[in-house]
Amino acid sequence: MGDPNNWSMVELESPSEDDFLLTNDNVSLPHYKGEKAKNKNAKQLTWVLLLKAHKAAGCLTSIASALFSFGSVIRRRLTTGKTDTSTGNNWFYSCIKVFLWLSLILLGFEIAAYYKDWHFITSTKDFYTLVNPLAVKGVFDLMYSLWVLIRVEYLAPLLQLLANVCIVLFLIQSLDRLMLCLGCFWIRIKKIRPVLKEGSVDLEAGDGGYYPMVLVQIPMCNEKEVYQQAIAAMCSLEWPKSKLLIQILDDSDDSTTQMLIKEEVHKWQKDGVNIVYRHRVIREGYKAGNLKSAMNCSYVKDYEFVAIFDADFQPSPDFLKRTVPFFKDNEEVGLVQARWSFVNKEENLLTRLQHINLAFHFEVEQQVNGIFLNFFGFNGTAGVWRIKALEGSGGWLERTTVEDMDIAVRAHIHGWKFIFLNDVECQCEVPESYEAYRKQQHRWHSGPMQLFRLCFPAIIESNISIWKKGNLIFLFFLLRKLILPFYSFTLFCIILPMTMFVPEATLPTWVVCYVPATMSFLNILPSPKSFPFIVPYLLFENTLSVTKFNAMISGLFQLGSSYEWIVTKKSGRSSEGDLSLLVDEKPKHQRGISEPNLGDLKEEIKQKARKSSRKKKHNRIYTKELALAFLLLTAAVRCLLSAQGIHFYFLLFQGISFLLVGLDLIGEQVE
Repeated sequence: MGDPNNWSMVELESPSEDDFLLTNDNVSLPHYKGEKAKNKNAKQLTWVLLLKAHKAAGCLTSIASALFSFGSVIRRRLTTGKTDTSTGNNWFYSCIKVFLWLSLILLGFEIAAYYKDWHFITSTKDFYTLVNPLAVKGVFDLMYSLWVLIRVEYLAPLLQLLANVCIVLFLIQSLDRLMLCLGCFWIRIKKIRPVLKEGSVDLEAGDGGYYPMVLVQIPMCNEKEVYQQAIAAMCSLEWPKSKLLIQILDDSDDSTTQMLIKEEVHKWQKDGVNIVYRHRVIREGYKAGNLKSAMNCSYVKDYEFVAIFDADFQPSPDFLKRTVPFFKDNEEVGLVQARWSFVNKEENLLTRLQHINLAFHFEVEQQVNGIFLNFFGFNGTAGVWRIKALEGSGGWLERTTVEDMDIAVRAHIHGWKFIFLNDVECQCEVPESYEAYRKQQHRWHSGPMQLFRLCFPAIIESNISIWKKGNLIFLFFLLRKLILPFYSFTLFCIILPMTMFVPEATLPTWVVCYVPATMSFLNILPSPKSFPFIVPYLLFENTLSVTKFNAMISGLFQLGSSYEWIVTKKSGRSSEGDLSLLVDEKPKHQRGISEPNLGDLKEEIKQKARKSSRKKKHNRIYTKELALAFLLLTAAVRCLLSAQGIHFYFLLFQGISFLLVGLDLIGEQVE
């Protein structure tokens, strides 16, 4: 056959007019020419069929190659033996394994019963015959009849009750999500946005503008991939030199990283930038302890505002000019928060799915709460605080792993208002590996439960209005931080597969398919370019629920991993591009801004990237996700026996999703 690209399709021809010409003997020739055309068309059809067969063989070869590659990846994962030993509870994994082994045993029972035609019980008489021990023969018959009796009399009512509770919680959370989306649509239609106080400074104003004393803090810990780009971005902020101080708050325990950051700070100090370096020997209290230590400096009392940025954030030079003016003549405002944008959102499937979640968080949740409630959770970075509000609310506390949410809640119950600027963006990066993302999510979902236990008495005793107390307790904490991960994991990862083995308890099709699809559609609206990923997004959200549920339980009951703080790994992927942009643009000198020597910085970054690339890295195997994958796939096999279409497809694809995540195939791949 050769290369199929060298072949062309030939149109099958019908007889022409010449085929029907008459001879001199008045004898028509269509019979002869028709036979010739038939032979010609038959040969063409044969070649077409052979070509299609060749293409089909090529497709089968591609599928076989993909399966072979997939098998090789699984073999490499098993060979390395790197499993998830962190952010996990042994009791939780043990519970999942119990459900898995139980489902395998029940599947064996159900398959045997299926071939005995016991699977279909249509009458009370048949059911009585099956469950009556005197009417059965053999050990297996007795065991299965007892199982049916137990599941009908005891298990099904309990499972159905739990399913109904989760469905109610699911509908309440879906209604909350719908109301947030309607609020976002109203903001867009009415073009509502935060405005400056009447008679205040113009955001476009130049040297005659509003320039209070501003402190910029960059807390970091072993951030050698991104420290240069962070310091360069902060030193490029357009603000008078005499009114700006930059603090580099280094908690690094690596001496090489400390030396590199010190040299970087010294280099900018030579260029006239007002920047200082602080290092803590004992990393007590993690980020909160670092910020608290910096605020205790004697010179902080001379400053009115503090801007906080994580090490991977790169604000635009006019960031302070677009945020600080909202404090002028508005003494009730304690925080101005900017939204995040992501330099690596299209790096792999994991970063794309994170972008969907974060776009909804900022575009819908933060913006709606900021406009209608003047309250939202501080994102921990890319925000400007009034120092008076920080100190009046108790300052930074090290009691939880979500110090940003902690100070926001305390400032809210002290009467401070927050402003969210959806049109002011600050570039950063999202985790590219599932390991880093998983640890980040564990911290983000265990911390709020710690905080809820600690803040609940203060909320009750505060002087804020009843409806603000209700919003904090029921919406901010219970519904969005506790109920969401609880029902998402329990309903779709435990109850749904269990209903396949206890068919007397059922989940309606609209719960399994229609409502989740609608909620995923709403979540993806703020990032319309991500619509092709709506199905992977739906499956991935349910897959991640195991991590969120585990973290929520850990934080609620003060288990060991709830206080675990692991700095999210940064790739520094944006370093070279951003520094090159700064070099090419040659920004003009602003008051207090000096032009850095960025050529040397680029070369240093390249050398460091080459060194870091030599380090051995491994993809991991996530045992909880793999156990749930086999549980869901086992339930899918059981579902085939009862011919439940939509439930089978959901269990199948959700099980495959858990399998891919368990084998660490969704994020950064290390060869």
